[in-house]
Amino acid sequence: MKEKIHHGRNVKRFREMMGIKQEVLAFELGEDWSQKKISLLEQKEEIEEELLSQVAEILKVPVEAIKNFNEEKAVNIISNSFTSHDNATGLIYNHNPTFNPIDKLIESLEENKRLYERLLESEREKVEIMKKMLDK
Repeated sequence: MKEKIHHGRNVKRFREMMGIKQEVLAFELGEDWSQKKISLLEQKEEIEEELLSQVAEILKVPVEAIKNFNEEKAVNIISNSFTSHDNATGLIYNHNPTFNPIDKLIESLEENKRLYERLLESEREKVEIMKKMLDK
């Protein structure tokens, strides 16, 4: 049994991915359309072929993408891609960093400490110079 794909939800997903508001989609579809009508369209399980092709053209996606997109399957594919332990995900997550982040943090704290000590020493020298000038 072929599972039902919810056309309206897919229209909404693609519209949101493209950053298009319901009002804009309504405007592009024509004066018979409103934001409310787009909202109702996105709730429909099945959308007529002609309207679906108009929406797909506006969203710049193939009609088949709206008809066949299955979020659950896409999530599974993405999930499996990110949790696999092969080299395919090596570019996404480096399992073997070449440095210890804690060591880098400690190094930067030590460098800050050295800088503050130099600043403090410089201020002390200024104070000594000013004292000498006042004593003269």
